[in-house]
Formats: sequence, C-alpha cells, structure tokens
Amino acid sequence: MNIPLYCMIFFSKVIENALATLRLIVVANGKKWLGAFLQFIVALVWVFVTGAVVTGIKKDPLKVIFFALGSFVGSYVGSIIEERLALGNNMITAIVDPKNANKIITELGKEHYGVTMLKGSGTTKDKIILMSMIPRKKRQEVTDIIKKFEPNAFISAEKVASVQTEKNNQ
Repeated sequence: MNIPLYCMIFFSKVIENALATLRLIVVANGKKWLGAFLQFIVALVWVFVTGAVVTGIKKDPLKVIFFALGSFVGSYVGSIIEERLALGNNMITAIVDPKNANKIITELGKEHYGVTMLKGSGTTKDKIILMSMIPRKKRQEVTDIIKKFEPNAFISAEKVASVQTEKNNQ
C-alpha cells in the first residue's frame, strides 16, 4: 500500500476538480482569460495525476478509487468556493404591499441600491413589484432589508448580465 501516492492522487484530484468547477463559473461570468488560465492549470494537474494512476494500474487498482474520491470531493469543494465568491449579478424581484414599498425603496436607497418600481395587480389586491440588479454577494443583505418591512414578500433572484454597451450609453 502506497499511502503517500494515494494522498497525492486524492488531493491533486480535489484541486483539479475544484479549479475546473471555478473555471466554468468564471467563464459563465465573462472572465475568459481567467477561465483559460484555470484550464491550463487543470490540464497540467490532470496529465500528472492521470499518469500516476494509469502507471501500474493492474498492480494497484486502489489508485482508481482515490482518483474517483478526489473527483467527488473536488467538485463539492469547488461549488463551496464558488458559493463563497458569489461572482456575477442577480436581479432581485420583490412583490410587496403598496403601503410598504416606499419604506423599502428608501432603505435600499440608503444602502446605495437602485430600485425600479412597477405597479401590479394580484388576485385580490394591487401590488408593487420592486426590481434591483445587485452583486450576487449582496443578495442576502437586500433580501433582509425587504423582509424587515415586508416579512411575507415574494422575493426571487435570477442570475443576470447587463447587455448595455458603451455605444448604448452615448
């Protein structure tokens, strides 16, 4: 049993899969160069760790188990890291009672969040729809502000990207 080799395989796969997960996220958020760099690292790690696994695989098939376990843990670790980084923007949409809308807008304004207000009609009464594009990292903060004034507000968050360009601003 080659414990140091198994550990190297396992931790290399954790690093590789965590970086591969992050690469997908950064590319989806428009960071192409960072994505390309991460892919370069992923490819290097993959070549070395795969070479270590396939060399003498018939004599030591346990290497495959550590390879697969490292992949499993690496994907999980990558998703946790991505969650903490919270890259990108969200469009927060909140459906609130008209009597609370101005309080929420004022409070969000104090925290430097822009808000668009639309009038809506519910099944039984009129509603106000509040929309705000925010950094994903701020989603909980904005949700907490809304819930402070309207605990039963319907709030949704969607991943968004601005399509506005320099020409559109002129």
